[in-house]
Amino acid sequence: MKAKLPLSRIAVVLSRTSHPGNIGAAARAMKTMGLRDLVLVAPRHAPGAEAVALAAGAADVLEQARVLPTLAEALADRALAFGFSARGRDLSHPARDWRAAAPEAIAATGEGLVALVFGNETSGLSNDELLSCQRLVSIPADPGYPSLNLAAAVQVACYELSLAASAFRVPQRAPRALATGAELERLHARLREALLGSGYLDPAEPGRLDERMRRLAARLALETEEVAILHGMIASLARRQ
Repeated sequence: MKAKLPLSRIAVVLSRTSHPGNIGAAARAMKTMGLRDLVLVAPRHAPGAEAVALAAGAADVLEQARVLPTLAEALADRALAFGFSARGRDLSHPARDWRAAAPEAIAATGEGLVALVFGNETSGLSNDELLSCQRLVSIPADPGYPSLNLAAAVQVACYELSLAASAFRVPQRAPRALATGAELERLHARLREALLGSGYLDPAEPGRLDERMRRLAARLALETEEVAILHGMIASLARRQ
């Protein structure tokens, strides 16, 4: 049996946008594909008349958009975040083709809220922002000129998502309660503190190991209950030191 399209559980997150017009064009791109939840992280300019004009009939998406100061806050309630990047990065995990990854985004809506995260028009998502996302994805383009306009990238991403949603079938198993971004951040902070205290993590150069711990947690797709168990294990080990 086909599932009711779960697009209402997916947010498009635009981080540090420079031009209000791109926000409006992105809102229009979202609405044409059935998405309505827009989140703006620290935009340089609030969406005004130019954004409304380029949104065309999607002014309602703009009006309902949430504006937040940090990406961490935008992803706090999300169980899975997909970070979009057109450039090769010095990260320990490769980017997946978005068409191949879109069905995972749809399936994950049965287990929690999902986000598609886009960076600003000039530099895209920073490495730190990408590390806040459990998945790194890209939209295939000409290698000689792979950089899509922000609104165009949102349009393609939402189109692929709509296709994946229309083909989705409800799984027979009971849904899992995946941990949210905020829960994973608290676990990461506690684990980092414990590793620093034990001397295992070098406070002068925590970067690569810190990144790999995040990637490990992303691959495991931890449930809320599993995160609570790990907190208990860390606390127990700390008491024995």
